[in-house]
Amino acid sequence: MRDGSTRIVKRPAQPRGIDEFLARFTAKVVALSGAALGAEFLLDCPRLTIGRGPGVSVAFDNPTMSRQHAAIDYDGAGFRISDLGSTNGISVNGTPVQACEIRHGDRFEIGGQEFQLVIEEQEAEPDTYELPESV
Repeated sequence: MRDGSTRIVKRPAQPRGIDEFLARFTAKVVALSGAALGAEFLLDCPRLTIGRGPGVSVAFDNPTMSRQHAAIDYDGAGFRISDLGSTNGISVNGTPVQACEIRHGDRFEIGGQEFQLVIEEQEAEPDTYELPESV
């Protein structure tokens, strides 16, 4: 459209797949309470499931967690947490949710344990050049 007021705005390319995302960022879930206090769980695959197991990515010995309580998925634009039909539900930043997008710094509670999503940009490795030896 060439009406003089319409502009094309180019956005920076966002990582689409988890591999592209992981080439630029590190993402992890950090336990802020409970027996696993301080433990870090890398988000290095498209889906991380949390519960008391079996069949989850990260299992806790916590009777208030369902066997498969919640999932954190990478959807090409960011992370999304979903309740997997648990008895006690999940909350994000103090608000009960069924599913929602989560970002760096967001806190979420699963089975009475609090966690935080931490996303850090990877440091770019400097370009290296090999110079021929002088004669």
